[in-house]
Amino acid sequence: MRLALLMGLLLASLAHAGPAIVESVQLPAWVERSGIKKPLSPQLQLLPGDRITTGPGARVYLQLPEGSRVKLGENAHLSLDQLNEANGKDGSVFKAALKMVTGAFRFTTNALNKNSQREVKVTVAAVTAGIRGTDLWGKADSDKDVVCLLEGKISVAAEGRPQVELNEPLSFYIAPHDQEPLPVGKVEPEKLKKWAAETEIEGHAGALIKKGPWRITWANYASADEALVLYDSLQQAGYPVKIRSQARRYRVVLAGLTSEADARAVVSKVHAQFTTPLAEISH
Repeated sequence: MRLALLMGLLLASLAHAGPAIVESVQLPAWVERSGIKKPLSPQLQLLPGDRITTGPGARVYLQLPEGSRVKLGENAHLSLDQLNEANGKDGSVFKAALKMVTGAFRFTTNALNKNSQREVKVTVAAVTAGIRGTDLWGKADSDKDVVCLLEGKISVAAEGRPQVELNEPLSFYIAPHDQEPLPVGKVEPEKLKKWAAETEIEGHAGALIKKGPWRITWANYASADEALVLYDSLQQAGYPVKIRSQARRYRVVLAGLTSEADARAVVSKVHAQFTTPLAEISH
């Protein structure tokens, strides 16, 4: 009885969790909201209508209100068309509509909230997946759209085509552009490993997390205008830098990096794009 009560309270708390947030970012990445585009950073709260974009070599982890995690690969574009809680006949139901315009994604629900009520629809370019499963991977590619079930159940359908049920782990659905969808297949372990790696944050590749202990400081300007030039360039390039001032000197700082190696990776990326002052990495 006590265990059932505790589980009920846990599920209720998950159903009424806070907003969707950015969990971690492998730079560069952006969010576009109401026509304004800015760099993506950990702990940013997401709203319906937000558009998430990742750059070359980038990754993003998003945490949805009911506990599910969405992972994005490089050069991805995700639109959060719906992201809200509604009341159903059995209580609150989390509803979401996510649209992958380009790139790879993974949707995963952890063991504690597999029984939470949810109605999630993911559109992968021209393929729509109704999620009842707890783990799936997909990609909107240049010549085809792919959805692969890792655990649970999903229904998928290419635009104008009959719906197909996937209920066997590792089964996948491929819809080549301008062709009939292929018969449902089963992915080989090595192929799945390659697919999964496309949405995993890599070690030492420029990751930001909440309260990451490493930072990068560019320059020490006497003029705020000089600092703003570099600040604007880095912001537009997908790096969530800030300007810090002390004793009438101005520094451009990127904080929250996971490790020294992640900081060095960001410095290399930035220096490949811009001519910048010497960067200082500190803990």
